Amino acid sequence: MRTTIDIPDETYRTARILAAERGDTLRQVVLEGLEMVVRASKPGNGTAPEKQETRPRFPVIRSKHPGSLKLGEEGVYEYIPFP
Repeated sequence: MRTTIDIPDETYRTARILAAERGDTLRQVVLEGLEMVVRASKPGNGTAPEKQETRPRFPVIRSKHPGSLKLGEEGVYEYIPFP
């Protein structure tokens, strides 16, 4: 089946480059991506589409002696830059 879709310029350029690097056509790259989404969305296949992580990501403060770093309210400013 033939169809027409609008692809953002940057996405199109990136896909063309990827296809060229792989020695594929743009059509092959688009079909591969579309097939992955369709397969992942079928009920009962055990694979759900990847969702973006919704949990906040906190900075990690490394310590030479884990568990020994005691930060008060003001001490945290020494390790984590705040705007």
